[in-house]
Amino acid sequence: MSGVFITFEGGEGVGKTTSISFFAELLRAAQLQVVVTREPGGTQLGEAIREILLQPRTEPVAAMTELLLMFSARAQHLQEVIRPALGQGQWVLCDRFTDASFAYQGGGRGIEPAVIESLESIVQGSIYPDVTILLDADVATGMGRARGRGELDRIEQETLAFFERVRESYLQRAQAYPARFKRIDASQPLQQVQNHLQHIAQELIDGARDPG
Repeated sequence: MSGVFITFEGGEGVGKTTSISFFAELLRAAQLQVVVTREPGGTQLGEAIREILLQPRTEPVAAMTELLLMFSARAQHLQEVIRPALGQGQWVLCDRFTDASFAYQGGGRGIEPAVIESLESIVQGSIYPDVTILLDADVATGMGRARGRGELDRIEQETLAFFERVRESYLQRAQAYPARFKRIDASQPLQQVQNHLQHIAQELIDGARDPG
């Protein structure tokens, strides 16, 4: 039995952590085996790379360095967590995946999509998300929420123009892959966001039980 790979994407302050937790509980209530993980991270090595990437520092980090570190963590994550779980028929919920690389290092940093696509092919092989839930909110709303959480990490300290490019890249990805992406307006009240999530979860559960 092959598992289901669901990724959650979006800019800063869109509520991914809360949404993933809610979504996981919906799946578990349907007696499904669920693995919740994140990028960068998800493994001991990946979490160490995450710390390197997000720690504020005076030394400028080259865009290509950032991209390669992201894919290094992703390679370990796929090997250690994602592939084994999917192979065991589990549902994997991942806080960000390669769409984030296209949005942040591509849209935000300006790295050519072809470079990211090349790394995507090398690192992922045939592994792609079955569904991507894009939690979308305007940058001012998202960054206001992010600042309210406390001290900002290195990437959260970027300019509003950077995050506008990130958001636009996400929206372009959603338009390019409409069968995979499910966009939710994350500026709505939490209850409305969760209503949308519940609808998506039920569709996926029903589809898994009756694939025909």
